[in-house]
Amino acid sequence: MAEMEDIQPARSNEAAAAEIAQDSAGLARLIRETRRNRGWTLEETAKRAGIGRSTLSKIENDQTRAGFDIIRRLTEALDLQTPQLFVQSKSRDIAGRRDITRKGAGEVRKTETYQHELLCTEITSKSMLPYLSRIRARDMSEFGEWVRHRGEEFMYVLEGSVELHTEHYRPLRLGTGDSVYYDASMGHCCISVSEEDALVLWVSQDT
Repeated sequence: MAEMEDIQPARSNEAAAAEIAQDSAGLARLIRETRRNRGWTLEETAKRAGIGRSTLSKIENDQTRAGFDIIRRLTEALDLQTPQLFVQSKSRDIAGRRDITRKGAGEVRKTETYQHELLCTEITSKSMLPYLSRIRARDMSEFGEWVRHRGEEFMYVLEGSVELHTEHYRPLRLGTGDSVYYDASMGHCCISVSEEDALVLWVSQDT
């Protein structure tokens, strides 16, 4: 994040959720598609998330806007391992924009398998989502299911070594300085194979 004189202070989680809710149609589509891909009913998903079935139905049909707490519950229940819930609408078309994130000042999002640091989050209407990730997972069994979402992804290994598993290819081992580009709708998971948790730069593009 930029220094205080450059931009405004970091947004709170509630403010971030409010902006996510502005793209409620995209959020509704993502939740609905993810639930159906897992073969879960509305009742099962609502129970896992600890929310009412009617609330989930309204969210999926874009009849209500979800707050931060509900978004967090759905993220955990649907095991959305990447921060795609925080990708914003591409409806704006403003030229000359700029965003800065100082070292260690990104927005942190933790899951069981990854610890993400979202970068350049002040520009909310963009097609690319850059973030740093500590790969905490050491075995594929920690994921349960493939991670998949719309778009394409680029990954560059900054520290340590990782193994990228995808449903159509053999596991790919990558060391510091290696990179890979792939279709994110293809099932994929990444684990650390070095002594320390690997650090990677991911750039997701919502196509």
